[in-house]
Amino acid sequence: MKNINIALLGFGTVGSGVAETIKRNSDIIKERLGVHLLIKYVLVREVNKYTKFPVLKDIHLTDNFSEIIEDESLDIIVEVMGGITPAKEYIFSALEHGLSVVSANKDLVALYGPDIIHKAIENHVNFSCEASVGGGIPILMPLHQSLAANQIESIVGILNGTTNYILSQMTETGVNYANALADAKKQGFAEADPTNDVCGFDAARKLAILSSIGFRANVTFDDVLVEGIEKIDKSDIQYAKDMGYTIKLLTVALRQENGIALNVYPAFLPDNHPLSSVKGAYNAIYVTGNIVDDVMFYGRGAGALPTASAVMGDVISTAQHILNGSTGTGMIMTDTKRIPFYSSLKLQNSYYFRLDVDDVTGVLSQIAAAFAENDISICEVVQKRKTKGLAELVLITELASRESILQVEKALQVLPCMRKVANVIRVM
Repeated sequence: MKNINIALLGFGTVGSGVAETIKRNSDIIKERLGVHLLIKYVLVREVNKYTKFPVLKDIHLTDNFSEIIEDESLDIIVEVMGGITPAKEYIFSALEHGLSVVSANKDLVALYGPDIIHKAIENHVNFSCEASVGGGIPILMPLHQSLAANQIESIVGILNGTTNYILSQMTETGVNYANALADAKKQGFAEADPTNDVCGFDAARKLAILSSIGFRANVTFDDVLVEGIEKIDKSDIQYAKDMGYTIKLLTVALRQENGIALNVYPAFLPDNHPLSSVKGAYNAIYVTGNIVDDVMFYGRGAGALPTASAVMGDVISTAQHILNGSTGTGMIMTDTKRIPFYSSLKLQNSYYFRLDVDDVTGVLSQIAAAFAENDISICEVVQKRKTKGLAELVLITELASRESILQVEKALQVLPCMRKVANVIRVM
């Protein structure tokens, strides 16, 4: 029986999951494809560290990419190294050598996706990256194929398991942000340096990839405006619960009349919204099309085997293309056009304000005047706490533009009664 020969670049969490999947489900894969999938090489930095892994028995370990690229018997490169360098160089080299590539590298795809795809087409090979967004959730190909007849109106998602775990812990146990982050690190959901996750950058890269497909345009990470969860306090979590909301870090792509708006931000989400029930390290993507209406994709957003499931879906699809002689066709992210972007400053939302003010007469009139001067109506005001001359106020506004909200925030900060504008969060 014919082999489809694979080189695996990287043997971390995802790489080990890919090797385990091929070993565990080899009979299922063989029955579906009619060929064996054979991992011929694994590229690692230190070969000696991996010689005793049972799943790597009879697989050639190497730290030399040239050894791999010069083997003419190879069919597919699976890149699960992550990062930009040297992954970008390896992927372009593989494509130029006529090898199809499967990648889980969101950083690379978010920046160079269309360039990589066109290099693949130029060389009549495949590039696939389902695992770059949402871990084990199948979303890129459904968005590209199953929803192809739709004009996508919006893509709203929870696309970062670290932040969703942190916010879920704060919501369910009442711990503060620092303790929830420490727990996420202990459980393996957060890196030693969590900046990429908690500041929203990881989610923004995934949104760029989704938007490229959903809006059939060349969208990159730099097109997304990003806010993280670092300022979320347990008070915000509790006040949201009191009002029937849950705080989530959302990726939001919206089609507007004059372009698309792309944002990552924490928001109050109504408890009856489907995304509010997404807890822990799970991910979900809520897509609205003009024909299908609303659909939601849900599942594990990370982990060795869930992500390997998405990688292997691409590997099997690529193998079928190789067997059918149809590589270089039917790929995602082939659109290179740049479409107009709608200024996120003009987007309308209600907003939550948490303010620390002097407990003196006339505070509410000062605050109300600041909002009125910026044409923002206040929907609700509640005094939450009062201690030693300090009062904590919570306000919810009517719909207002982001631009107006930033202006009123500046105005509030210089009021004589204002101790601190503690937080400002969108209300969906």
